[in-house]
Amino acid sequence: LIFEWWYFRKYGTSFIEQVSVSHLRPLLGGVDNSSPNSSSSSSNGDADSSRQSVSECKVWRNPLNLFRGAEYNRYTWVTGREPLTYYDMNLSAQDHQTFFTCDSDHLRPADAIMQKAWRERNPQARITAAHEALDLEDCATAYILLAEEEATTIVEAEKLFKQALKIGESCYRRSQQLQHHGAQYEAQHRRDTNVLVYIKRRLAMCSRKLGRTREAVKMMRDLMKEFPLLSMFNIHENLLESLLELQNYADVQAVLAKYDGTSTSHLSLGGFVCVCRFSPEAASRRGLSTAEMNAVEAIHRAVEFNPHVPKYLLEMKSLILPPEHILKRGDSEAIAYTFFHLQHWKRVEGALNLLHCTWEGTFRMIPYPLEKGHLFYPYPVCTETADRELLPMFHEVSVYPKKELPFFILFTAGLCSFTAMLALLTHQFPELMGVFAKAFLSTLFAPLNFIMEKVESILPSSLWHQLTRI
Repeated sequence: LIFEWWYFRKYGTSFIEQVSVSHLRPLLGGVDNSSPNSSSSSSNGDADSSRQSVSECKVWRNPLNLFRGAEYNRYTWVTGREPLTYYDMNLSAQDHQTFFTCDSDHLRPADAIMQKAWRERNPQARITAAHEALDLEDCATAYILLAEEEATTIVEAEKLFKQALKIGESCYRRSQQLQHHGAQYEAQHRRDTNVLVYIKRRLAMCSRKLGRTREAVKMMRDLMKEFPLLSMFNIHENLLESLLELQNYADVQAVLAKYDGTSTSHLSLGGFVCVCRFSPEAASRRGLSTAEMNAVEAIHRAVEFNPHVPKYLLEMKSLILPPEHILKRGDSEAIAYTFFHLQHWKRVEGALNLLHCTWEGTFRMIPYPLEKGHLFYPYPVCTETADRELLPMFHEVSVYPKKELPFFILFTAGLCSFTAMLALLTHQFPELMGVFAKAFLSTLFAPLNFIMEKVESILPSSLWHQLTRI
């Protein structure tokens, strides 16, 4: 029973059921191998479904990710817990290698050291390598690494990013002039562009964290105008959060309308609710206004897209530090959104009230068992596994829809409990249980004895004697 329960909690399915379906059914002839065409088409279907599940469960870099040295590490010092998983940090290492390296790095000693540093697993080894690169020459990516991982405050990180900005801008201008001289120069220019955009975005985030929100908004707007094609950094989500801090809701709606295809849909929930004031008592008397109806519709849309968000916003579930990567429609995305936006919801009178009164109504409109969505495509089944990889072990991952306990777990639990009770009663009252056992067996075999008596009375005694001898 313990093993069956553990397997269900870890993998979301019954071990007995999985063994029965995967191994016993083929042995008992449950698989039809009548035609090779059907088998090839089924394999193609499996490939398509697996490809679809992979695309549904693709993880994205969190555009609002925290600083490792100044924020994540401080949490570790205080609590002794690691807020980031190895899987999450490994994805970040791959991102850094994609953004900050190119094939020509081996030609420059500092960049060659940094190319190895981004692949290094040990944080202290990465920091040491960054210092070695700076001893050779000024290197923008070395300053980036130190700002992200060695700086223990946002002020220190900002100083390091400003030093990186000077070097990054000069490298960008130099490679911009040479980008058409060959594929190598073009790759170097692409790398320098990524470095410059990353530095400017992180500087804007430093300004936002240090309370200079208007300055941060200006930096983000300028960055989006200068590099409109670099949507992979999702700078507009940083801009949205800063505009909400300034309570500039008209600009929030404009940004949401422009980036609706790439923005996480539940952000529109904050945009709509932030323009209305809600009181359940007043709404019951006069009915919902047009703005409140729009807000309710936005809530239903947002909750269907990510059903994990409301419990965090309503503080029905404990919040943790957001990971560096998020899964769209998953628990990790809900944590990242709530971590940065809960303060904006609390600031608006009636927003959380409206959410509390209406969010559960979403699930009545979604077809069960989720074979098709209402406003979006069906909720993917793979989010739980991906979120468990992204989120730390001490966090209880939010699961949607809630899995029902398989029959075999309930059967095993009942059988185990019944056997344990019988063993206990037999140990405590052996004579009484012996009487009960005899009475039970006699009752169980009573129909058989009755049939035997009837058979003996009908059949001739000689024939019955021969049968018993056989």
